[in-house]
Amino acid sequence: MNVLKKYIDKIKPNFEKGGKFEKLHSVFEGFESFLFVPNTTSKKYGAHIHDAIDSKRTMTAVIIGLVPALLFGMYNVGHQHFIAIGETVNLWQTFAFGLLSVLPIMVVSYVVGLGIEFIFAQIKGHEIQEGFLVTGFLIPLIVPVDTPLWMIAIATAFAVIFAKEVFGGTGMNIFNVAIVTRVFLFFAYPTAMSGDTVWVRTKSALGYAGGEQINGFTGATPLGQIGTAEGTMAQITDTLGNPIGFWDGFLGLIPGSIGETSTLAILLGAVVLLITGVASWKTMFSVFAGGAFMGFIFNLSGFNAVANFPWYMHLVFGGFAFGAVFMATDPVTSARTETGKWIYGFLVGIIAILIRVLNPGYPEGMMLSILLMNAFAPLIDFYVVDANIKRRMKRAQLNK
Repeated sequence: MNVLKKYIDKIKPNFEKGGKFEKLHSVFEGFESFLFVPNTTSKKYGAHIHDAIDSKRTMTAVIIGLVPALLFGMYNVGHQHFIAIGETVNLWQTFAFGLLSVLPIMVVSYVVGLGIEFIFAQIKGHEIQEGFLVTGFLIPLIVPVDTPLWMIAIATAFAVIFAKEVFGGTGMNIFNVAIVTRVFLFFAYPTAMSGDTVWVRTKSALGYAGGEQINGFTGATPLGQIGTAEGTMAQITDTLGNPIGFWDGFLGLIPGSIGETSTLAILLGAVVLLITGVASWKTMFSVFAGGAFMGFIFNLSGFNAVANFPWYMHLVFGGFAFGAVFMATDPVTSARTETGKWIYGFLVGIIAILIRVLNPGYPEGMMLSILLMNAFAPLIDFYVVDANIKRRMKRAQLNK
């Protein structure tokens, strides 16, 4: 690394003001910051807050937290594929298939998103922000494995431009950029984001036929099945047609978006976020509490198949756990006051289950719930702060 650092320092003057590549200063600075910890500090005069945590370290912690979901997702992609075509292979072949299937999606996400951010940084003459390091990692995890790459490219470009850059860039966006990408895909290309065929890749990772599908194959997710059912849990099956239950959803060997199927892997990531202090446990816990509460209320009514879905099953199927851990806790788009975090998270959980139950045609609900609450997060914080001010003023009047 010392050799690389010396080389970077040697060519750095070419990208500074007056150098022959000064117009590419933002690109160089972003690349240097990605490789090494910046050595710049605040000025010695004036009041400044000094802390070891910066946006780069924060993003790194989130990415580390996402790794278990990514690795399990890659394995599950291969697992579902070989079940569908009726072949038995070893663990490494299973994982290799998933790796080759997921890697192109990740490459497209980063190339398109970072490319746009580089362009905007050059136009504005600003430093390149690290925000997309996490967003580019999230996008591949919340889409079906069979989503065409050109669709992901278009959706990523739309989200970065219209949900982030037009608001001023990282830290200024109102809506979670990864969720906007997912929602854009769902409404612009619904047939590629729902149904029985998009969740399990039955072709090889290189695009050619990988074998014949076995009889009884279904690539529908559990929520997709229950959303179109007229009965109860007995109708939910895995790729082979076997009934599945709570522990299947918790472990995650079922069809679904790449990184959302394993609640266990997601909770491992949650531990990383909570230990590092990157995510709020209040927001995370209240999302699960809100979902459990609303699910229990619907269990008492039981007016349709999704309402009969046990409340604890809602928490481990679909994107609920992933949204609660990695999306709802986004410090930019969620509530920031301590009381507001409880309210925000609880409403996210409630609305997610409301959408699932009342609109069986869209059985997920979590992403739309978070997107809706992103819009109300500033309002929640406003009223929490306003209530605190009024309480203190009343206390001050009583003490006179």
